Amino acid sequence: MVPMTETTPHHAPQASPNTPPVAPKRYGHRVRDQFGQHFDDPWDWLRDGGNPEVRAHLEAENAWADAVTEPTREAAARLVEEVKASTALTDVTVPIREGEFWYFRRFAEGQSYATHHRAPVQRDEAGVPVPLVPQPGVPTQGEELLVDENEWACGQEFFRLADLYPSPDGRLIAWARDTSGDERYTWVVQEASGRVIDEAVVDAGYGFAWADDSASFIYMGVDDAWRACDVWWHRVGTPREADELLLVEPDEGFEMGFAPSGFPGHVVIHSSSSTAGRAWLWLPAHPSVRPLPLMPVRPRTLVSADSAGDRLFIVHTGLTQEGSLAQAMLPAGGSPEALARLGVTSSSAYSRQALADRTPGTPLPEDEPAPLTPFESWEPLRSPGPGERITDVEAHAGYVALSLRSGSLTQVDVWDRREQTPTWRRVEVDAPVRTIATVPTPWADPLRVEFQSQTVPPTVAEVSLPDPTPASTPAPASPEGRGTDNTAQASSPEDPHPENPEGATLTVRTLRTREAPGWDPAEFVEERVWVLARDGATRIPVTLIHHRDARPDGTHAGWQIGYGSYEVSYDPEFETLRLPILRRVVYAIAHVRGGGEMGRAWYEDGKELVKEHTFTDFIDVADWLVDSGWVAPGRLVAEGRSAGGLLMGAVTNAAPDRFRAILAGVPFVDALTTILDPTLPLTVGEWEEWGNPLTSRAVFDAMSRYTPYENVPDGVLLPAIMATTSVNDTRVEFIEPTKWVQRLREATGQVPFTGDEAGAGQRCNCCDSGAAGDSGAVGVDSGGGESTGAEASHGLVAARDPRERPIILRTEMVAGHAGPSGREGRWAARCEEFAFALGQVGVTV
Repeated sequence: MVPMTETTPHHAPQASPNTPPVAPKRYGHRVRDQFGQHFDDPWDWLRDGGNPEVRAHLEAENAWADAVTEPTREAAARLVEEVKASTALTDVTVPIREGEFWYFRRFAEGQSYATHHRAPVQRDEAGVPVPLVPQPGVPTQGEELLVDENEWACGQEFFRLADLYPSPDGRLIAWARDTSGDERYTWVVQEASGRVIDEAVVDAGYGFAWADDSASFIYMGVDDAWRACDVWWHRVGTPREADELLLVEPDEGFEMGFAPSGFPGHVVIHSSSSTAGRAWLWLPAHPSVRPLPLMPVRPRTLVSADSAGDRLFIVHTGLTQEGSLAQAMLPAGGSPEALARLGVTSSSAYSRQALADRTPGTPLPEDEPAPLTPFESWEPLRSPGPGERITDVEAHAGYVALSLRSGSLTQVDVWDRREQTPTWRRVEVDAPVRTIATVPTPWADPLRVEFQSQTVPPTVAEVSLPDPTPASTPAPASPEGRGTDNTAQASSPEDPHPENPEGATLTVRTLRTREAPGWDPAEFVEERVWVLARDGATRIPVTLIHHRDARPDGTHAGWQIGYGSYEVSYDPEFETLRLPILRRVVYAIAHVRGGGEMGRAWYEDGKELVKEHTFTDFIDVADWLVDSGWVAPGRLVAEGRSAGGLLMGAVTNAAPDRFRAILAGVPFVDALTTILDPTLPLTVGEWEEWGNPLTSRAVFDAMSRYTPYENVPDGVLLPAIMATTSVNDTRVEFIEPTKWVQRLREATGQVPFTGDEAGAGQRCNCCDSGAAGDSGAVGVDSGGGESTGAEASHGLVAARDPRERPIILRTEMVAGHAGPSGREGRWAARCEEFAFALGQVGVTV
């Protein structure tokens, strides 16, 4: 047993107007002896958010943040007012049809949260639903208020309504409520009048689907590590203890998810790791029948399936890592009655009450039936073209919509199912840089898409299919589209951009474009540039935005943002919050390796043992911004959130001279500690992303080199840093930025150094030359030589004014990964960050 000791007094001085708070170092709370490396973390005791001393420290950090940001407080308030001026404060969303109602949200000036409404569907003489176009602030005929988030949020420090699902008969509304930010939801079931009739389901994860009879539903259960692993069936009006367990994912590396499918008679449930997946089919007409397996896990084969009734359409990586589209016929034509006879019916023996002692994720005792659509039954429909990554598919009565990436941009291709042989037509948007995605619509309704960019507000449009050519063989008919506008080019698997065949054009009709008062996209240039990485071969895509009158003359302040993990793409999307930034700086999104912008291979080249490519790409983009003249030396801000916060920590250590200020939101900066601990939320499932440092020496050494907290260089002038976190964050726990900030201040001399020879804690690699170096070593090559800090010697760091390059931590005491709730709370929090960073690079507000 390692004794728990501390090197500073138990009652350490907290923040004063001139000095940041100092947390005592206490050893023995988390000790690592792995692959010859010993590390005793002195600040891991700060992990307990219920400890009054920890909460006092966080409050002291907030007080220090208040003191440091006091000079920019008025600027932050002006930024909030600028955001408000560019926001249609009274607004309404484009309605989505569910059954015989249109559902939509409204926003009202002076209110921080949305209200949810519906209005009855009107039909034309042919029985086709007439699109509803509600006006902001003006009730439409027959409109009903369903949920007022402002009323539910009253008296709560945090409130979020995550999802809302009307029942099939339109009588009930189910929605997910979170009042702490920990993303563990209560499902509220109410009548349309607002009367709540059921709040029995608590601590649920994401995922919900109604049974056909509107009397029951399935929802997702999570384990202690917040892994979605159990599917439960709940009957409205019964206690939670009566809920029955239908499906389990026992593999800790996999996580389940589901939502209503295109075809209303089926719900596809997926379970995925970052490299493989499988799926099941739940039958809403027979809700007590356990979901039927569709396909087993196949190594390195991710799957994303949607049901078209008699068949599945499946995007998978079984043939190529960039994704392929296949179809697989379901037995008995997909009939729910016939399929139900193949399944196992649940019983009260699997209720929560009967399984009271069960650990979440424990497998069901019975074997599953044989898969309905094994891999050998899949019929190929489309392979990716050069530079394409096929990502998802949506099935509808009349068409199939395929989501993909090409040339670093999102695309949507459509196949008219009246054609026996697929002809893929691309929904074109006339913009060099834009993001396009499908919008959920009912099974028989026309396709809708939303397109936008960082400077162009989002437009929701309806896509109409062309009339079938004489050679086409009829298949299931789709509803006719309405209106005309932009035409779209046809495409095929072999050639993504062929000539458009006669009569094969799509028509795109705008339904609504979001208003942004006072904002004119024509005043800005938004372009895609390509930066050559240090390897001399990799071209990094960058979205560059600047005022049309700006020139690369070496005088501008710059703002660089990135992410680069999980194959998540940081696509340019319109954010009213960022308009004040775009007006004042040259703005760049660095689409670094580890993200999905250039496909699966791009992602694979920035994960596990080559994770450092994510960091070096970001640094190379920063160098290009300065070398090209778009940004002045010493005037560049860097921003990243979550795994993008890991990126911020890594580039701060490797290239501190490149950036004048860093914004690190809920940053994943203690990566090695987290990924070594399988009891922490999400860790086991993350091993396919980062590697498993418990079993792999190579992974351990790689993570030791870049994990930010343990690699802060001593005595180096770091950028000004603002880290933000929330006590109830499940995804990245608040301990990570909290201890990181302590280490940053110690390493830069902003607080007294307490004498550890090994930096942040008692870490020694002297017995093992293959392990990472001491925490003062820079693990990522900056491309311009390491910054060593002449004044650093044997752990002695010269004192430095903590306001010269301030390092601050802002903690939301009741919130989660996304920060404060409500639009005004979110505006205030982010504008405080923006004002802090703009002040550091000499931009006045």
